[in-house]
Amino acid sequence: MDFKLFGEAFVTLLVIVDPPGMMPIFLALTGPLPARDRNRAAWQAVALALGVIVIFAVAGQTLLDYLHVDLPALQAAGGLLLVLVALELLTGKADDPSQQATSNIALVPLGTPLLAGPGAIVATMLFVQQADGAADYGAIAAAIVAVMLAVWVVLRFSGGIVKILRPGGIEVLTRIAGLLLAAIAVQLIADAVAAFVSQYQTMG
Repeated sequence: MDFKLFGEAFVTLLVIVDPPGMMPIFLALTGPLPARDRNRAAWQAVALALGVIVIFAVAGQTLLDYLHVDLPALQAAGGLLLVLVALELLTGKADDPSQQATSNIALVPLGTPLLAGPGAIVATMLFVQQADGAADYGAIAAAIVAVMLAVWVVLRFSGGIVKILRPGGIEVLTRIAGLLLAAIAVQLIADAVAAFVSQYQTMG
């Protein structure tokens, strides 16, 4: 296995996925839930993110070409999804645990587009395009699994923070997470618009 490529892919994806930055958003979405449901949401989100990233690594370019979708469009869609979640967090609609199913939170927005977002998908697709031979593919696959394992460990043991924060602290964290999520969403959409503009300028 190419350990240099493994290191590059691991560090790149870890920085993009950003487990410590994901923790406040995860806690804001799952804070009101029982510990068992929160742990289930953690592994479901990681499993879905792993599946999405692997699918795009193997057939991403083919899939996008077939659907005539550009990467910036995928980025903008991810941004719009995050805007909806951010609004829920900011207005307090995400506070009522009876309103949310654990699997729904785990799938959207945790699994995708937060963990398996446009950044992680594009980075993985680029690594796969540059890969040469089975050893390189093995290194990229190992890096993806290692990153998702790291994310799961961070989310799984974030429950201790919930006990320290108590309901009042979680409410404050929820509003802050909503603000951060809104900023991430706006950045994603802005980057997508910029990419579209430069693409059409190049074509012109």
